[in-house]
Amino acid sequence: MWGLVRLLLAWLGGWGCMGRLAAPARAWAGSPRGPGPVLLRNRRSWVWNQFFVIEEYAGPEPVLIGKLHSDVDRGEGRTKYLLTGEGAGTVFVIDEATGNIHVTKSLDREEKAQYVLLAQAVDRASNRPLEPPSEFIIKVQDINDNPPIFPLGPYHATVPEMSNVGTSVIQVTAHDADDPSYGNSAKLVYTVLDGLPFFSVDPQTGVVRTAIPNMDRETQEEFLVVIQAKDMGGHMGGLSGSTTVTVTLSDVNDNPPKFPQSLYQFSVVETAGPGTLVGRLRAQDPDLGDNALMAYSILDGEGSEAFSISTDSQGRDGLLAVRKPLDFETRRSYSFRVEATNTLIDPAYLRRGPFKDVASVRVAVQDAPEPPAFTQAAYHLAVPENKAPGTLVGRVSAADLDSPASPIRYSILPHSDPERCFSIEPEDGTIRTVVPLDREARIWHNLTVLATELDSSARASRVQVAIQILDENDNAPQLAEPYDTFVCDSAAPGQLIQVIRALDRDEVGNSSRVSLQGPLGPDANFTVRDNRDGSASLLLPSRPAPPRQAPYLVPIALWDWGQPALSSTATVTVSVCRCRPDGSVASCRPEAQLSPAGLSTGALLAIVTCVGTLLALAVLFAALRRQKHEALMVLEEEDVRENIITYDDEGGGEEDTEAFDISALQNPDGAAPPNPGPPPTPARRDVLPRARAPRQPRPPGPADVAQLLALRLREADDDPSVPPYDSVQVYGYEGRGSSCGSLSSLGSGSEAGGAPGPAEPPDDWGPLFHTLAELYGAKEPLAP
Repeated sequence: MWGLVRLLLAWLGGWGCMGRLAAPARAWAGSPRGPGPVLLRNRRSWVWNQFFVIEEYAGPEPVLIGKLHSDVDRGEGRTKYLLTGEGAGTVFVIDEATGNIHVTKSLDREEKAQYVLLAQAVDRASNRPLEPPSEFIIKVQDINDNPPIFPLGPYHATVPEMSNVGTSVIQVTAHDADDPSYGNSAKLVYTVLDGLPFFSVDPQTGVVRTAIPNMDRETQEEFLVVIQAKDMGGHMGGLSGSTTVTVTLSDVNDNPPKFPQSLYQFSVVETAGPGTLVGRLRAQDPDLGDNALMAYSILDGEGSEAFSISTDSQGRDGLLAVRKPLDFETRRSYSFRVEATNTLIDPAYLRRGPFKDVASVRVAVQDAPEPPAFTQAAYHLAVPENKAPGTLVGRVSAADLDSPASPIRYSILPHSDPERCFSIEPEDGTIRTVVPLDREARIWHNLTVLATELDSSARASRVQVAIQILDENDNAPQLAEPYDTFVCDSAAPGQLIQVIRALDRDEVGNSSRVSLQGPLGPDANFTVRDNRDGSASLLLPSRPAPPRQAPYLVPIALWDWGQPALSSTATVTVSVCRCRPDGSVASCRPEAQLSPAGLSTGALLAIVTCVGTLLALAVLFAALRRQKHEALMVLEEEDVRENIITYDDEGGGEEDTEAFDISALQNPDGAAPPNPGPPPTPARRDVLPRARAPRQPRPPGPADVAQLLALRLREADDDPSVPPYDSVQVYGYEGRGSSCGSLSSLGSGSEAGGAPGPAEPPDDWGPLFHTLAELYGAKEPLAP
């Protein structure tokens, strides 16, 4: 019934709007009363306003929503009404004769709120417009047919636990598709359906807030709140929609840590080294994340000395570990207190109590089999050098802590004393020397002594024993280096030639206590002045030394101040040279003056060396080319032969060898006569064998090397089956022509015990031994 009333009101309103609003329009024209414009009126036949149609109308169709009528329509049936625009002919139809407009189907305002149409009256016969076309609007009138919806639901929100009442949690928003400008179809009101009494919602804004204080996350962490939105201002008959809000309480540090037990007991073996884990302690804290992080500490001093406690990587457990070595025989248990404290404390919750807790800890030390323990961590012993073997060095001592009366065995690890310089008594640990020791060779000996229990060799301990070798004055002082210096022939008397330094390897007679002294007397060619700091100055005396070919040999006497004092003698070589004006050496020998101008002694020596090298290379090249085309020398059967074998391959046999005749190396006087027999097989396989020429007998009498070599050379040239005779070198005649005889050892084997040397001095051996006589003869006395 209400729908019909609304339809009738709409129809009546439509007609009211459709009335012939024929207010005449004014126009200007001439007036019959006088000059001037005259106002004329043109009449408008119709002016269209809007029509209304109720959405979702479910009554009989089609529904009349309005009527069009023109003043030109006299009811004669000549007027035809036309309708164009949105929905014309489909949604809206018009009766051409009467102008009645009907809607043909139910409309939805949420799909389309209004339609714009164009109405026109034309002559039915000629279709001539009787009225100008007029535009009008048909509006779809809203009804409450859409419930509120939450497009962003369901919602998730977080609020800190222990929040105050009224703390904002989240805002929810519902949307109603109905027209908010018409009635209360879109006027929404929010209420809480589920979640009371913990949360409330603002009816107009949809803001969800906490409704009670001190909500505890540890009691309930999550809440499900159902929020409803109802239109029509929340009155009866309105439509509604709902959504859920999942509220999670976030953690705050409102709970102090608490040990679940007041006493913790652990045990650890005494052999556990520092850092060994003893046990874990955990104080319970129901908070989460950083609010549950804890730090642990030991409150008592005796516990903190032997143990340490730290927090694990998660920041929850306390790790109790050994801090220093434990000893069951010294102390068997430890008791101390451990405190757990939150690392992050919120001042807002300090009223809830101190955020720490204390528990007692007892650690029992367990006994374990231990190796022997030395009385010292390391030993430092000393022994003088050069002492006889068996000298006492010192003694080490160890004891069994578990059984002090148990015997101990001692030994030296071999790798610590590779030279076997020391020995140790297995029963009492006495260390003695085995060989005399030299401090200058080695000052320290680092031994590793091993102590084991007699009944269990598996348990052993080690100790380092450092043995220092003490010094004795057993080394005479020496010059720090060989000194070979020069002095210019034009040097002034008293000029410093060289600073001579001494060296003493002993500590008791070190170089600062060494004295040096040179030749004394007025005839001394040079002066040596002791500097009293382990050095001496070599000076030119007031009378300069005359130049000569041989250098001067200046004897130096050195002695230390040890007990007993030791001394030695050394020689300094001084050459008198001709010097240039700048002090550089021009020549040091008189014969150097005969050299051509512009060439120094070094240049001449270099030239001679180069020439000699080139000659040696030429001779070597010629010998190699000649050896390439000549075969090996044929062995002589009548002589005693020895073969020098060269292997072309490692492990070769007789087929891989080449034999060389070394008969020429033997003493010509001891050569055996040739044996008659068939000729030997030729040594050269690439030459056709020929009849070997008979060997010429050696002339009787003493052996002449020159004749013997010439004879052997002719035999080799006449016999093509043997290599050239000059492929070997002969040493058998070396030294012949002198009274001492041959110096070769080839013929000395026949004389038992060897022959005594010549009685005459080397100067009488001949010109060949002149150089040898100069080297080993009497020294040339110094020139006065």
